[in-house]
Amino acid sequence: MKIERLVVASKNPDKIGEIEAVLRGLGLVDVVARGLEWPDVEETGTTLEENALLKARAVAAAVGLPALADDTGLEVDALGGAPGVRSARYAGTDATYDDNVRRLLAEVADAQDRSARFRTVMALVFPDGREIVGEGVLEGQIIDERRGTSGFGYDPVFLVDGRTLAEIDPVEKNAISHRGRALRALAARLSADT
Repeated sequence: MKIERLVVASKNPDKIGEIEAVLRGLGLVDVVARGLEWPDVEETGTTLEENALLKARAVAAAVGLPALADDTGLEVDALGGAPGVRSARYAGTDATYDDNVRRLLAEVADAQDRSARFRTVMALVFPDGREIVGEGVLEGQIIDERRGTSGFGYDPVFLVDGRTLAEIDPVEKNAISHRGRALRALAARLSADT
């Protein structure tokens, strides 16, 4: 099924750009609507899926278009899965990417096991109430210092196959990333449901 128009339910331009690039590659949507307004949606869920659905439901209801939302968490084994669902707010409610990375590096400084994964849940909600969810995971390691200039968030300290996500070309990143995997899983479910 191809969707004529949808809105990416995010106000994060980095995330929107990444999602749009993957959507174009999948041929899933004709037009990603821009310039629409909707009220802020508080992420009160205790899981990534709950937060993604909260955002997608609220935005679909507000704008009357299918809404695609994600929630992504970085799960670090040495931290018992933290920051997890609180990844965007790890260093505080108004934390910057830099603040969050600094806190993460301080907390894993003495850790032997640096295994980690990004987990993304994508939720697509239609105005008629239909909901489709897809999940994607990318395994990696947390390194001690930032490397690379691409990407955003924790990308400069997340190592995959000898390179951080910030060192990987955006097209290649979208092909392997947790967000790309979640979108492909969602697209497969969408095709199966039609």
